[in-house]
Amino acid sequence: MNRSELVAALSERAEVTRKDADAVLAAFAEIVGEVVAKGDEKVTIPGFLTFERTHRAARTARNPQTGEPIQIAAGYSAKVSAGSKLKEAAKGAGLRLVRHPDLDRGRGDLPSGGQAVRRILA
Repeated sequence: MNRSELVAALSERAEVTRKDADAVLAAFAEIVGEVVAKGDEKVTIPGFLTFERTHRAARTARNPQTGEPIQIAAGYSAKVSAGSKLKEAAKGAGLRLVRHPDLDRGRGDLPSGGQAVRRILA
């Protein structure tokens, strides 16, 4: 599934326009990127995914062509961990997430941007 297919599925499931669904997805990606870049906390969607920044220590590696040792500097990388519900879905059990209460009350007019992400993930 690519981004446009995901936006279409989100808009259909949440009963919002594709433009709003795309704005929510963009805001979600932006917020996760900002939190991971800071590195002082992780983003967790319970049972689904966890995003965090990890530190990689400096190390010595070998050039595969020459066999010569090379130094690789310390750095950071992003780590994404699957939660229990996503792991069960991967086994074929299906993913059961609870819909946001505003969607069940017929309010398909969620605000766009970061507010919608916070409300959907609340």
